[in-house]
Amino acid sequence: MDVGRDITYEDVAQSVIDLLLRAETRLPDDVTAALTDAHGRETDPTARAQIEAILENIELAAARKVPICQDTGILIFFVEIGRDCTIDFNIKDAIRDGVKKATEIVPLRPNAVHPTRREPSGNVGIGLPDIILDISEGDRIRITVMPKGAGSENVSRLAMLNPSQVADIKRFVLETVADAGGKPCPPIIVGVGIGGSFDKAARLAKKALLREIYDNASGVDACTMDDFELEILDAINSLGIGTMGLGGDITALAVHIEYAHCHTASLPVAVNIQCWANRRASVELGR
Repeated sequence: MDVGRDITYEDVAQSVIDLLLRAETRLPDDVTAALTDAHGRETDPTARAQIEAILENIELAAARKVPICQDTGILIFFVEIGRDCTIDFNIKDAIRDGVKKATEIVPLRPNAVHPTRREPSGNVGIGLPDIILDISEGDRIRITVMPKGAGSENVSRLAMLNPSQVADIKRFVLETVADAGGKPCPPIIVGVGIGGSFDKAARLAKKALLREIYDNASGVDACTMDDFELEILDAINSLGIGTMGLGGDITALAVHIEYAHCHTASLPVAVNIQCWANRRASVELGR
C-alpha cells in the first residue's frame, strides 16, 4: 500500500486490517518452503503425514481466506517510523482501531483477557496489542505484525546466566526445547536473544522470529543461519521430538539469534519458541 507522503490515521488503521487478514490466512513463503523441505527430508511416516496435513491446512486457509490456526494469537506490532516522516495523530490509537475492526472482519478470536481477573477484552486491552516503536531513516512508516499463539509462548524461557556460562547457552536452548516437547506444535522456529538486559533479551528473541529462513531475495533458497545457529538446530533435531511431538527427524525448522551488548556482570539469554505457523506480514506507508 502506497498512500503518498501524507499518512493519515485512516491509512494506518486500514493497513492494520489488511495486514492481519494476510498474516492470519497466508503463511510467509519462506516458512512454507521450509515446511515443504522438512517434508522431503523427514523419514518417519507418522511425522511425514503430520507435515502433509500442515501443508494442506496452509493451502486451504489461503484459498478460503480463513485463519491458519484457531489461536489467532495476541498481536505484536513492530513499527519503524522514518525520522523525516511527520504524522499528526497517535499511531498507537490507529493500530488499536485497526485491530478492533479486524477482529470482526478476519475474524480473529478474542484472546485478550485481564491477567488476574480473566475478564475478556477482545484483542485490545491494557498493553495490548503490543506495539514496539523504533526510529529509522527516511520518510516512510513500516509496520510488521506478528500474531503469537499461547502454545509456543507458554514454553518460552529467560535465564540470567553468569558471565562465565557462555558455553552453557546452547545447553539452555536445548533444555528449553526438550522440556517444551510437543506443546508448541513442532516443527518450531526458535528465536534466541543473547545480551542486553532482562527485558531486552526477551525482545531480541522475539525479534529474531521475524528473520526469514531462506534468503529469497538472492534468487536462491540460501539458508540465513550462521554456524552457531546451525549447530544448535542440528542438536535440537537430534532430540527426536518431531512434528507435533510424535517423533521424527525434524523438530525445528530454524534457529535465529539476535545479540546486544550487556553489563559486564550479566549474561541474559531468552528463548522465544514459535510454532510452525510463524505468521508475520509487513507494509510500508509513505512516498
